[in-house]
Amino acid sequence: MSAGMPRSNAVEGMSVGLVMESDRWVLLTDILGGEDHVGDMDFKIAGTQNGITGIQLDLKINGISEEIIRATLAQSRDARIEILRSMLTAIRAPRENTSEWAPRLLRTKIEPDKIGALIGPGGKNIRGIQERTGSVIEVEEDGTVTVASTNEEWAKAALAEIEALTATVQVGKIYDGRVTSIKDFGAFVEILPGRDGLCHISELSNGFVNSVSDVCSMGDEMKVLVIDVDDHDRVKLSRRKAMEQLGLVDELANATAEGGGESDGDGQSGDRPRRRGGGGGGGGDGKSSGRRR
Repeated sequence: MSAGMPRSNAVEGMSVGLVMESDRWVLLTDILGGEDHVGDMDFKIAGTQNGITGIQLDLKINGISEEIIRATLAQSRDARIEILRSMLTAIRAPRENTSEWAPRLLRTKIEPDKIGALIGPGGKNIRGIQERTGSVIEVEEDGTVTVASTNEEWAKAALAEIEALTATVQVGKIYDGRVTSIKDFGAFVEILPGRDGLCHISELSNGFVNSVSDVCSMGDEMKVLVIDVDDHDRVKLSRRKAMEQLGLVDELANATAEGGGESDGDGQSGDRPRRRGGGGGGGGDGKSSGRRR
């Protein structure tokens, strides 16, 4: 309760001992263990003000009667209520905030076929997460992953890495990606650790894009929406649709304008060199002015 662990009631436990000779017997209530050392019985009883939550009995004699059991339970109740009063005088309810010194246990569930990806070759991945976050990670065969740490932020950081490493790409979901490669036809964007997809040049903006590098560069962070995962597990992305869903259409327009996709008023792209010569557009003699190679 002091550490902030939520519980409905305070629980107290003690032991009731027995000293028996012939038909005479006496019960000893204690929480220190002396009754077990010198007596014939160690009857451990735990409970709240409402009732018993657990019992455990050790005997050094052949057996005890129902009368002794009833007397033991009654005597333990009186002692339990008295001790609970003292406990609740010290603290009546669990603290609202978990103590900073209390250990943290966080759990998540991953697909069993993702366990190998989490562990990595020779345990490289899971060992790296533990070293970076100061946490201890345990993985069960059914995919249950437990993160233990003395620091809540470290535990959350480890859990985030685990979920990112084992996540499945979801069609229709927007990811915070990072540009890892730029090609003439589009940009490859990493959306999960070790998992990237192609954002085709036509999906970079809602206007004409002259060059991929007009919109993004290597290492740029980019919001992208997964529009498809094909039969070969290749991921197709769209920056345009992600920005539209997030209401960032103005940024799309600005990117197109800065990239030279806007018309300059005469039907030509603003940063494209115009063709010279041919079609009577040359030096007046109807002949091509020629090109240098």
